[in-house]
Amino acid sequence: METYNGYHRRLQEDHRKRVHRRNRLKLRQLRVFREVLRAGSTRRAAAALGISQPAVSQHVKQLEATLGITLFKRSANRIVPLQEAWELLRNVELALTSLDRLGASIFAMKNDEKQRIAIAAPSVFGFVTLPKVVAIIHAKTASNVQSISGSYEQIGEHILAGRAELGISRLPLDPSLFEWAPLGSARNVCIFHPDHRFSKQTCIEAQDLAGETIVDIDPQFAAHQMNFNAMRFAGVEPNILVEFDCNGHEAGYVSAGLGISITNEIIAREYAAFHLGIKPVEPSALYHYVAIWQKGRTFSNALNVSLEAIIAAFSTEPPATGSERDSSGSANLLVVG
Repeated sequence: METYNGYHRRLQEDHRKRVHRRNRLKLRQLRVFREVLRAGSTRRAAAALGISQPAVSQHVKQLEATLGITLFKRSANRIVPLQEAWELLRNVELALTSLDRLGASIFAMKNDEKQRIAIAAPSVFGFVTLPKVVAIIHAKTASNVQSISGSYEQIGEHILAGRAELGISRLPLDPSLFEWAPLGSARNVCIFHPDHRFSKQTCIEAQDLAGETIVDIDPQFAAHQMNFNAMRFAGVEPNILVEFDCNGHEAGYVSAGLGISITNEIIAREYAAFHLGIKPVEPSALYHYVAIWQKGRTFSNALNVSLEAIIAAFSTEPPATGSERDSSGSANLLVVG
């Protein structure tokens, strides 16, 4: 006969399994919910998930019941996402992405697999800097690298959401959320086709841009306002040919001889393969680039190597020997003139 203790342990185990099943069901509900919004219908979501359409509808209803929120408007065999659904999706994406990465990390640790390092950076750094970083990481560790792009604001979001361990960004940053190591400071430069008349000048000033066709960054960026305020103060009305919303796009237009563009020294050196002319610009802003990570994060050996690789990739000097992190100085900059 079963003893009292044995019976009690069995009840506890049954309760644990029921709680586990309920938690798994809630997680399943979130994954189904996300797929419905991604796919645009319960039919397409069912096909993507490999389950029936009624099962998808049931998961969605259960999620609404659990949350006490109506997420969809239902009519004629269709469900239309309400505003509440789109607001919930953002947090669901963050949570599921973090869980997916956690699962992959635990699996790798249990199976002694190589670590994956995720680095968030504006896409322009994929031209020169990130290939250098990956080469160093590949040479010194068994890790592979995931490159995640975005604006400077999005880089911080990637770090805080756990999608990336390290990032390349600019100051200012919130010191209560991030820690950082300096990479370098940069001033504004003008980039142009090598046959352009600016190649004979030592510095480009606002009045020099009169009559020039300009490839310019989107007006939402502060650099746009600073450059154009300086031009208008000098009595020059900007002649914009094309606006771009992400550093890196301007290099192609400038290389094709369609205009000139204003950027900064660190961004400009990503365009080495385009062989563009580069001259300093006055007046100029000063930009401070840093490698960032979440405040209080513990560094593995692979993460230390990755941070050192980022610092080394920004430096124009030969990398220092040793494995200690050096955050006391900034990288040398591209010399123009």
